Amino acid sequence: MGSSMDPLPPQNHFTYIVSRPIYSNPTFEEDNQRQAREERTLRERLGLTCGCSGKRALKVVKGVFPVIDWLSRYPIREWLPSDVISGVSTGLVCSLQGLAYALLVSVSPVYGLYSAFFPILTYFLLGTSRHISVGPFPVTCLMVGSVVLTLAPDDHFLISVNGTGLNGTGAEVNTVDVEAMEAQRIMVASSMTLLVGVFQVVMGFLQVGFLVRYLSDPLVGGFTTAAAFHVLISQLRIVLSVPTDNHNGCFSVVYTLIDVFTNISQTNLADLVAGLLTIVIVVAVKELNAKFQHRIPVPIPIELIVTVVAAGISYATELESHYGASIVQSIPRGFAPAQPPNTDVLWNILGSSFSTAVVGYAVAVSVAKVYAAKHDYPIDGNQELIAFGFSNMFCGCFSSFVASTALSRTAVQESTGGKSQVAGMVSAMVVMIVILALGHLLEPLQKSVLAAIVIANLKGMFMQVTEVPTLWRQNRADCFIWLATCLASMVLGLDMGLLSGLVFEMGTVVFRTQFPACSTLGNIPGTNIYRNMKDYQNIAEVPGVKIFKCNSPIYFANIDYFKERLRATVGFDSVRVFKKRNKALKKIHKLIKKGKLKATKTGEVLSEVSLGVDNKGFEGERNGERETRKVDDGNWPVSEVEVHVDWALELPVRVSVPKVPIHSLVLDFSAVSFVDVVAVKSLHLVIKEFLRIGVHVYIAACDDEIIRKMEALAFFDVEITQGLLFLSVHDAILFIKLETANGGRHDAIVEKLSLMQDCEEPPPFTEEEDLIETYDNQHRAIHGLSN
Repeated sequence: MGSSMDPLPPQNHFTYIVSRPIYSNPTFEEDNQRQAREERTLRERLGLTCGCSGKRALKVVKGVFPVIDWLSRYPIREWLPSDVISGVSTGLVCSLQGLAYALLVSVSPVYGLYSAFFPILTYFLLGTSRHISVGPFPVTCLMVGSVVLTLAPDDHFLISVNGTGLNGTGAEVNTVDVEAMEAQRIMVASSMTLLVGVFQVVMGFLQVGFLVRYLSDPLVGGFTTAAAFHVLISQLRIVLSVPTDNHNGCFSVVYTLIDVFTNISQTNLADLVAGLLTIVIVVAVKELNAKFQHRIPVPIPIELIVTVVAAGISYATELESHYGASIVQSIPRGFAPAQPPNTDVLWNILGSSFSTAVVGYAVAVSVAKVYAAKHDYPIDGNQELIAFGFSNMFCGCFSSFVASTALSRTAVQESTGGKSQVAGMVSAMVVMIVILALGHLLEPLQKSVLAAIVIANLKGMFMQVTEVPTLWRQNRADCFIWLATCLASMVLGLDMGLLSGLVFEMGTVVFRTQFPACSTLGNIPGTNIYRNMKDYQNIAEVPGVKIFKCNSPIYFANIDYFKERLRATVGFDSVRVFKKRNKALKKIHKLIKKGKLKATKTGEVLSEVSLGVDNKGFEGERNGERETRKVDDGNWPVSEVEVHVDWALELPVRVSVPKVPIHSLVLDFSAVSFVDVVAVKSLHLVIKEFLRIGVHVYIAACDDEIIRKMEALAFFDVEITQGLLFLSVHDAILFIKLETANGGRHDAIVEKLSLMQDCEEPPPFTEEEDLIETYDNQHRAIHGLSN
């Protein structure tokens, strides 16, 4: 037996019958006793929010420090062994990645170890994810590194020293003061990290974690792919061990590549061979880990193995002295003392810090959501902001750089059995042991090996390119977002690229709502189902009725497009029809007054009447009485009659009046999520324009919130009442058919002419009458302001 949600086989048709009244909105509200919503005052809201009790205080404390909640329920026997094993494995990976990612920030590798240690301590207390491994992430490291190289480039630390020239004489040689440069660069990196943390904490307290939702998956995919390309280029020079200048901003990738290929003859073969071998081995073993992940209990820690082997080979063969290899050289034991940030540089890094804060949080919360969904527990996005914010502020005080998370490192922590952030604390202990005792063993390690580890871990980011063809088939707008963000980030740099991607993404949203999909609906015969006329063969248009649907919000940016599509759907311009009818009626009235045109006994003016010819076959009697009056423009007798003009037939005057093939218009608002002031005013005018030419307008399936908005904006008046609102399109169509069958349709403009017969003065058809409450009048008013 299939599930109740299984799709029905096409050969089986089940019918249902519903018997209910035809509901307009006022009738439905009356029958079902609509009630007003309870609105709390500001004082009441503050009382509910700020009220204090023991239970509420405990809840607040647990919200700020989630560790209190989950640690009190921690199953030690079940989880602790797995967390210890996972923590040791993850700690080794954290140490190596910290050393490697320090190269992206352009600081000494030891600061990468600090960055892998400090953020774990605060996240353990404040974070809500049980599985993510907190620490450096390549993209944020590169974003910090670009700022570091901008504010502390090599040429700011050139000093002159005495050397020996080619002729043996003393000469001054410019060299870099490495110690001063390192101090300045870590100061910039830690200050930026602190500012990133401040931004994240403020955003968390303001409860604006939802802002990260503006970073859509295509945008993040394009951005991280471009960032991976930047990382690859930045590490390429380390693998080749060639000198390059520091380039940032627009076309920095191109300039760096030019420098690399210009100096490629200076490549150090020892570094190149070590780097290439590391890339090949790490990528190959990671593929094996992924392929046989269900067969091996613990992934092979290939980064650790390669690092230990490479360090041993470098130490045994003395690669630095014999082959000029570039090695780590110095990893001091212990921690650097805490120091305050340099406030002088904060103003120069505001924009970069904010974008880095957003990217770091977006990546972290995305990874956290993946594992939260996998293991079925909730995470709090705003609390995550606060957790990462305080972690980065803590890091910034201890010579560290921005913390986020990495999918590869988190995958190691989860796949090796990690159940909670206890595994993170164990990994922090492992990193601390490396900092205090084992770091000096890695001093002979070649930097090209660390750079190669970074490059090998970029595979997942580069594989995102394979998403582009799928996006192109599924949604081309998302594909354009991916491509635009990727290209902008590669050309303009990561900060400006991210901003450009966001602007482009918002532009696509505006474009899609500014030019929404609009359709003409028809009825599936024998049903209450209405669908797009273009999509089905077995569909019929309701005679004399147009059903128009707009699939988007209606607001100031798309109201003009809405009017254009509505005009194309009905097949005429209601304002033009009104003006042409006015012109024809003025001529008919003038000819009747002159006696050149007469009405029949029933008040009809037939098209056979020749212009300028006195046709005596027409009589103007009404109830056997004849009353004549003198008019200002002639002595022709005029009978007081009601004149009816059939606009569907040929008119007795030379005026081309557009035909109006419908008597009713239904606007389907089922897909309209909101309207604004401009849209409500414009819709009000549009409906009145149709009413003036005898076309009745109805709005169907309008949400209650939109109705409340219309009421607040004075949409309804004497002419446009809530009686034009119907629960569904079918309700509106049934009502129209009943009204048509009962003869409830009339032409408002013809009534105007019948009233004019009682007036001795010429009819008040002035230019102002032609423009009353038309949307065109708004444009003329705006044009007048510009004169």
